[in-house]
Amino acid sequence: MSNRPEILFPLFSDVTKLDGVGPKTAQNFETIAIGKPRDLLFSLPYSGVDRRQRDTVKDVVLPETVTVEVTVGQHRPSHTKGGAYRITVQDAETSFQVVFFHARGDYLSRLLPTGQRRLVSGKLELFDGIAQMVHPDHVLSPQEAGEIPAFEPVYHLTSGVTLKTITRAAKSAIKLAPDLPEWIDPEQKNRAKWPDWQDAVASAHAPTGVADLSPTARARERLAYDEFFAHQLTLALAREKLQRAKGIISEATGNLQTRVRAGLPYSPTDAQERAVSDIIRDMAKPERMNRLLQGDVGAGKTLVAFMALLVAVEAKGQGVMMAPTEILARQHFESIRPLGETAGVVVEILTGRDKGRERAAKLAALARGDIHILVGTHAVFQTDVQFADLRLAVVDEQHRFGVRQRLELGRKGEGADVLVMTATPIPRSLALAQYGDMDVSVLDEKPPGRQPIKTALVSTERMDEVVAHLTRAIQDGRQAYWVCPLVEESERVDLTAAEERFKHLRARLGEGHVGLVHGQMPPAEKDAAMARFQSGETKVLVATTVIEVGVDVPNASIMVIERAEIFGLAQLHQLRGRVGRGTQASTCLLMYQAPLSENGQKRLTVLRDTEDGFQIAQTDLEMRGAGDLIGTAQSGVPRFRIANLEGQAALMAIAQSDARNLLSKDPNLTSARGQAARVLLWLMEQDQAIRLISVG
Repeated sequence: MSNRPEILFPLFSDVTKLDGVGPKTAQNFETIAIGKPRDLLFSLPYSGVDRRQRDTVKDVVLPETVTVEVTVGQHRPSHTKGGAYRITVQDAETSFQVVFFHARGDYLSRLLPTGQRRLVSGKLELFDGIAQMVHPDHVLSPQEAGEIPAFEPVYHLTSGVTLKTITRAAKSAIKLAPDLPEWIDPEQKNRAKWPDWQDAVASAHAPTGVADLSPTARARERLAYDEFFAHQLTLALAREKLQRAKGIISEATGNLQTRVRAGLPYSPTDAQERAVSDIIRDMAKPERMNRLLQGDVGAGKTLVAFMALLVAVEAKGQGVMMAPTEILARQHFESIRPLGETAGVVVEILTGRDKGRERAAKLAALARGDIHILVGTHAVFQTDVQFADLRLAVVDEQHRFGVRQRLELGRKGEGADVLVMTATPIPRSLALAQYGDMDVSVLDEKPPGRQPIKTALVSTERMDEVVAHLTRAIQDGRQAYWVCPLVEESERVDLTAAEERFKHLRARLGEGHVGLVHGQMPPAEKDAAMARFQSGETKVLVATTVIEVGVDVPNASIMVIERAEIFGLAQLHQLRGRVGRGTQASTCLLMYQAPLSENGQKRLTVLRDTEDGFQIAQTDLEMRGAGDLIGTAQSGVPRFRIANLEGQAALMAIAQSDARNLLSKDPNLTSARGQAARVLLWLMEQDQAIRLISVG
């Protein structure tokens, strides 16, 4: 599998092999990501021009692109250099002018000889009351009429590449498209009435009308499906790799869980119960669990994760919980240690801060099995960290953790089950694209007792009122976050903004009442500032966005976000989720600088009107597109050339189940359809998948 199949060689050859593409054009093609014939096949036309021939232009509403047969009349050369060279032409009912600038008379008299019939096609416009066609796109003899398509495809262009060049190159690329064996499930293909791959490519490049340009046109839909299917096949292979990996059977006895439940002040939500039973079922299987726990801010993921860790301990093993930052690791530790005490389970924390003797003692206890549950940062990845019997790894905040790291983590505990938690609600189509290799549990209910958060939009001009409101709230014993904008990409500028705000608030609210945290601080200072806020010593915490993930201060009930319009929706939702964790009603003030753009207005209004993270994420996806939403570079979400994640989520779901079915029947892709799927993976340049198969 390590070599590209021969049938694809022509599509991966040099782009200069195509008609009309020399080294210079090839260089220009690079700027629109076309480096080989294959790339051109997947660069479909985005619109088209109606060039059906008509008898006359008499009743056409101008400006309009027209194609008409004319008799060439008189030539009137320009008197000035580069001026307008006019040729009068006559169709069946009326006359108009064909105009050229910087024209050579000898060339034009050959192109449009007086007295002859010619077919002209181009944009006809009115200029000083006279209908004229400037630089027609096509001038042909009536015998060559067949060379102009009735509907001419229009491609994305770049400087140095004309429509003629790219159309000609595309035609010759289509001639290279081989007849490939079918990788789509025959039933699916018949049901959707999709053409074969070769026909789909040819017809997607030869639309006969606007309907053929729509994503639901059969040829285009098929090609979009191919992209999704190749991507889902890659994820399914990674999933098989993770799951075929022998897991360890961890049977829950339920006795530790029962103790914890008895000590809870409330009953878990139905969504939490469902997630826990999914996990218990997975952990009892001989294959390794690879599950994503997706929950909105405050949906109670930590409790579910802790119950999962207890299953590991009930089965006489150990569990580890990893967080991306030390602040978060400490917080998880603080929130699960009391639960651990209830259950009689030893919970310990390990971060980069543990040094020398203390670290050695923890490592020894871990290796002996005296520590049941370890909480830590990625420091638990280090080689000297050895578990007696690791059964479950819980990873917090998935988006910093791609498919590759998931495979890595699996190597740490041979066979350990993996549960990944994310607090970023992800629309279904994106979840499929990003986590198609995992099984997903969704927490879509809020635990009882969570207060709704009142959100209001306030212009920065009303700063004084906001500060006055804050002063009163502090006198009532409440606490507040004040988030400063990340002004430019430079931390320095943000810092000044945060420090200015800090000084301003300190002057208004009093010396000891205001704390400051930002990204440039040494970790120890940051933790100290957080601790003072957590204990209630400081009442207002001024911060850059370092606080967005997981900080938990139940008494904080006000969140002020300055210049909210420059934050992403998901980020604003995360920040808002830092309040509303206690018993009192909470508010979030989104301060914006007027005037708001239409987009800014829409984003802030969505946030004001709903607390449902999934709905917010869906709006965000529709407004910004998948690439921006998760920062494509590091997110593991591919750039599709034809398929559209926002509009074709249903196709993605079909591709996922189809890819999983194919692999369950044919894990090594050796059947006829499996072999065809291998060709698809090469065609779609899914290198990761190709590596997984060749190793597998």
